[in-house]
Amino acid sequence: MSSEKKYLNSNYEDFFEKSLSKSDPDLFKAINDELIRQQNHIELIASENIVSQAVLEAQGSVLTNKYAEGYPGKRYYNGCEHVDVAEQLALERIKKLFNCKYANVQPHSGAQANGAVFLALLKPNDTFMGMSLNSGGHITHGLKISMSGKWFNAISYDVDKKSELIDYDNVEKLALEHKPKLIIAGGSAYSRVIDFKRFRDIADKVGAYLMVDMAHFS
Repeated sequence: MSSEKKYLNSNYEDFFEKSLSKSDPDLFKAINDELIRQQNHIELIASENIVSQAVLEAQGSVLTNKYAEGYPGKRYYNGCEHVDVAEQLALERIKKLFNCKYANVQPHSGAQANGAVFLALLKPNDTFMGMSLNSGGHITHGLKISMSGKWFNAISYDVDKKSELIDYDNVEKLALEHKPKLIIAGGSAYSRVIDFKRFRDIADKVGAYLMVDMAHFS
């Protein structure tokens, strides 16, 4: 029987083979408790629902070790050829899914994606419109604690108090009054079907960009 050591240093064995349950029992317990919570509750927020085993494997893969600033074929680090393949797969699939010419899959969250749009289309103090938080909008749609509420002039629209549906007539009235450069259609906790065509018509009337925030329901 060979007595050859598997690792030159015993510490390496812990690094490569020791499980989370043994290396950090407290963190392992917190993660396992969250698993139990998810298994015993129904999540009604589409974007916070459970993912497949395949997604868990991809999220916990060796890709976490790699820097990949830039875009496929134009990175700031070497050794990104396999990351490029993964990102290009995501790009082609998302463009096909939404029937669009361009896509960016790099934002880690809807908040980052919204921030990217604001920085690309607006200048400080520009006016934009978004759904109020109380009506189901997102924090990034103009709340004062977010970048959007601090850097820009945010005008909020609401739902009708009786029907609890978006008051499109009021949206149009506010748009005509404030002449926003950008109008956001979509929310975080609004469960009804949104009339995107009506939003498109309103945006066209005032010459505004129309941004659809679909992160919570797409």
